[in-house]
Amino acid sequence: MSKFESNVQYTKYLVNKEVTKRFLAGENLNEAINDIAETIIPGPKPITRCCIYKERHIIGDRARLVIEPIKEGENVIKIIRSACDECPVDRFTVTEACRGCLAHKCHDVCPKGAITIVNHRAYINHEICIECGKCHDVCPFGAISDVLRPCLCSCEAKAIVINEDKTAYIDDKKCIQCGACVYNCPFGAIVDKSYVVNVLDLIKRAEKNTKYKVYALVAPAISSQFTDVSVDQVITGIKKIGFFGAVEVALGADIVSCHEAKEFSETIEERKWMTTSCCPAFVKYIKNNYPELMSHVSGTVSPMIAIARAIKSVEPDAKLVFIGPCTAKKMEINEDDLKGDIDFVITFEELRAILDAMEIDIAKCEETSLNEASLYGRLFARSGGVTEAVKHANENMGINADIKPIKCDGISDVIKMIKVASLGKLPGNFIEGMACKCGCIGGAASISHGPKDLNNVDKYGKLSKEESSVEAIKVFDLEKVNLERKY
Repeated sequence: MSKFESNVQYTKYLVNKEVTKRFLAGENLNEAINDIAETIIPGPKPITRCCIYKERHIIGDRARLVIEPIKEGENVIKIIRSACDECPVDRFTVTEACRGCLAHKCHDVCPKGAITIVNHRAYINHEICIECGKCHDVCPFGAISDVLRPCLCSCEAKAIVINEDKTAYIDDKKCIQCGACVYNCPFGAIVDKSYVVNVLDLIKRAEKNTKYKVYALVAPAISSQFTDVSVDQVITGIKKIGFFGAVEVALGADIVSCHEAKEFSETIEERKWMTTSCCPAFVKYIKNNYPELMSHVSGTVSPMIAIARAIKSVEPDAKLVFIGPCTAKKMEINEDDLKGDIDFVITFEELRAILDAMEIDIAKCEETSLNEASLYGRLFARSGGVTEAVKHANENMGINADIKPIKCDGISDVIKMIKVASLGKLPGNFIEGMACKCGCIGGAASISHGPKDLNNVDKYGKLSKEESSVEAIKVFDLEKVNLERKY
């Protein structure tokens, strides 16, 4: 358990690992669900729930989300109903601080008559309470506590609501797939759909890459993930899984930084301000809440799509799998104008499970170098890095447009700045939007979620032999690559 932050993360790992092992053994996965649950929860004593039967039921539901295909247009963030039942369900509670005051403001303000006064003390009837919070707001002593569920606290997009049966529900129209709720749910009741089986099947059907070649597109955030081994050892491990090769998505970031620098210089006079487009959760937030501002979002594809299209301009039949820390990428690949660019997305969490299921010890792997992206392409992994890359490309290409950047580090910053932009009071003209704190290295599906050292990204970036994005992307004929988005 030492390499896992919590039992939640460990359980996700065990399910993906067990499903992988059984797929490789040729088992019928749907028929193996009960066996998977019993293997992970052998009993006789429960680990976290009331009994082993409930634990096994939840594991079975988890396994189904790994095994069963997702439907067209379906949200990749899911709630496991069987697991969402042990959070505090009574949000507002009268505490010992209640003084039984004469004003009875809590009683008077309640729209449902849920508050009664007994022996000079307020009581809330939770069968009637609709959790509007008015009593909490008016109590002069602050005697009514507000216990907000972790999923509600973490969802800045306000996409999570509580059903009448007190279980959580995701409003798909508001969800931006950032994965904050996935990481913050202490019961692991919210998960991101896994494409592990799809990827394994894709590799299997390639017949050792003779039918078609399967490439792993590795996010630059890899520099912050497997900290006990080198990135080059992880790349060797990825190839041992069965991928034909691994390509650095930072090369796509180099492509994007050059394209966005040009886009900015050509359109900023008319637009007045522009945002980045590399973070799908950031773009989705604007699309959901401020559709009138979408004209300000960069029309350049994300680094993942840019490198995918660059590869397919050379190898049209190549199959591509993105590996990163981002749950929103799993939804991005299904956007109408992006379908077919990327086959599947798996996370670093899922990659670890596959490696261990196949008994690939990356600590014992030799080193295999990734394609050489530039220092600036690799900086896309952290907050502020996109701005640095675009500014560098702007200067390196001799454009010299007046870029006045605003960095949004996390969705809270994004919400504040977009609101300011909607009022026409933006203190700059280039918004770098990142939904996760610290940027991609703080992604919901990161292997670790502790304090992030941005210097690790910089150190990895400085290992690159290419200092310029302009030089790094010369390996591609970008005249043949469509880098435009259609929102």
